[in-house]
Amino acid sequence: MSLTNKIDFAVAFKVKNANPNGDPLNGNRPRSNYERIGEVSDVCIKRKIRNRLMEDGKAIFVQSDDNKLDECKNLRERAETVLKPKESSDVNAKLACDKWFDVRAFGQVFAYGGDTKGAGVSIGVRGPVSIHTAFSLSPVEITSTQITKSVSGEGDGTKKGSDTMGMKHRVDEGIYVFYGSMNPQLARKTGFSDDDAETIKKILPKLFENDASSARPEGSMEVLNVLWWQHNSAHGQYSSAKVHRSLSVNLDGSLDFKKIESLSGLKPEIINGF
Repeated sequence: MSLTNKIDFAVAFKVKNANPNGDPLNGNRPRSNYERIGEVSDVCIKRKIRNRLMEDGKAIFVQSDDNKLDECKNLRERAETVLKPKESSDVNAKLACDKWFDVRAFGQVFAYGGDTKGAGVSIGVRGPVSIHTAFSLSPVEITSTQITKSVSGEGDGTKKGSDTMGMKHRVDEGIYVFYGSMNPQLARKTGFSDDDAETIKKILPKLFENDASSARPEGSMEVLNVLWWQHNSAHGQYSSAKVHRSLSVNLDGSLDFKKIESLSGLKPEIINGF
């Protein structure tokens, strides 16, 4: 059984002295726009969701190189363990959706040319779960600190090389919010179910657990609240835009319940962070 009713959701989280999502084209500084509003890309958020799903025992297609659960060297090798080049696109799409949670949730493009073993594969799967970029509620202050290593990575050790110098960047403090939705019409095509939706609902409050790094020390990123709007039909009682606009988060991270409960007949389930 695929997803029964339309679902909208939102996640409010706090960043304190951490780099939530570095920009590789800007010296790995935390992402922000020209108004200094902090950003965390949808790709980054999906990566964290995938990691939590893997910890929950779900099969994931897009695994990061530093957190793999199989011996596949790349996505093509992983795809070839399931897909059958001689079968139709519809058959292969179903095989992929049945096997990998993230494919039936977020979709995936499989485009691999042929080799000496046979024909290639070209499949596009459109997923029912969409995730927005997260934005901070107010401009963020970014602190940059120069760092050095105690030893040179190269050279004879008689003097410090250029590789001993570096920079670390952090957001001093900020409240961020991102939104998402789940579409029953697209869920019918991928097999994304009510149980799958519940699985995502359960892992969102602990999105940043087991996610520590030098740029994001333990406790520096925290989910404050998850808001979960479950409509009473497949097409939904309100548009996602109207539902998302009903969310009001104060600058201290608290919720404005008067505005949140303004939609007649549709009140969100509010789940505290882990």
